[in-house]
Amino acid sequence: MVIGGGITGLAAAHGLAELDPKLQITLVEAGNRLGGVLETVHRDGFLIERSADNFIANVPWAVELCRRIGFAEQLIPTSSQQRNAMVVRKGRLEKIPPGFMLMAPSRIWPLVTTPILSPWGKLRLLCEYFVPRRKTDGDESLASFVRRRLGRETFERIVQPLVGGIYAADPEKLSLEATLPRFVEIERRYGSLIRGALRQRTASSEEEAEAGSGARYGLFVTPRAGLSSMVASIAAKLPEGSVRLNSPVEQITREAAGTWKIRLAASGANPADLECDALIVAVGADRAERLIEGFDRELAADLARIPYAGTTIVSLAYRRDKIPHALDGFGFVVPAVENRRILAGSFSSVKFAGRAPNGMVLVRVFFGGACQSELAELPDEELRTIAADELRALLGTQGAPVLCDIARWRHSMPQY
Repeated sequence: MVIGGGITGLAAAHGLAELDPKLQITLVEAGNRLGGVLETVHRDGFLIERSADNFIANVPWAVELCRRIGFAEQLIPTSSQQRNAMVVRKGRLEKIPPGFMLMAPSRIWPLVTTPILSPWGKLRLLCEYFVPRRKTDGDESLASFVRRRLGRETFERIVQPLVGGIYAADPEKLSLEATLPRFVEIERRYGSLIRGALRQRTASSEEEAEAGSGARYGLFVTPRAGLSSMVASIAAKLPEGSVRLNSPVEQITREAAGTWKIRLAASGANPADLECDALIVAVGADRAERLIEGFDRELAADLARIPYAGTTIVSLAYRRDKIPHALDGFGFVVPAVENRRILAGSFSSVKFAGRAPNGMVLVRVFFGGACQSELAELPDEELRTIAADELRALLGTQGAPVLCDIARWRHSMPQY
């Protein structure tokens, strides 16, 4: 049995069916749909992703799963144009220097000419080449690592907003080993992020080192019809009758014979108890902790120590002629030092094809995270107003948006 119908539970159930088609598999999901936080909405010709809008292709498992279910041909890459990101600097959007991938600069001249950093900030960043390796072992926070190697200004103006946009985390607490271990390895191997990035760029044939900035956009893919179409495709491959929606689990009990008893909540559609020989719990750590504390208190205590952050995504649509900005990037991130009320903005219809009708633009605005959690909880109308005001200030949008969608994801992002 699999508890949880998000992408993890679905992938687990499908993997079991592949390993042994004779297995009797049951997947129970508390809600009325599959996919967990993955949810695609089609409205008035727009394709709105209400949470994640892509996955990375150089980590093989997601792409391999798509191949196994016959879905690989549905994947599309990001647009080949505008593969860069922008950052807010004194109320203006400035392009992140080409070749600056999260925190490893592979090109020097764009750093020298960027308006994002002050002359002293640029000098300190370039001095990274001579900063010695860390002599002690053990984990280090992302904030500590970046300030030590690249300086305070580069951390505050570029790295913090970029990484914050990915993990919605407090960089003072974010584990570098758990999130971005390749940069730890670059320091160990080359002694310098700049030196390592330059050498890897020389040795690599990937054009990404030359053409983009910010995240590695050339590695991102998404289903043409949205991530919910991938969820549906996985579900369609499961044995008939194996999925039970509206079936929240109330308790898990380990029986003397070694089997498991699953008690479903009386409020669910199928409240009868279930039994199984083996069990996969594929829900968030906070929910899993409550389910397993009756038979494994040590594991439950470990799970209870994992903190979560939440975000709210406000998707707004505008006519293209109502946005004076060139939209010459996939979106922007907002440094905490700018003291604005949003984390980031993503130009969905620039990033991927088929997200908006001709002549329209779809923008996703992000609120909350570990450091601004109170903003994610504001009422819908207030969030809509703030999002529109911020886009007006940063992009020059004119008039009211023609569409608004608000998705709230409380306690949905585990903090590393």
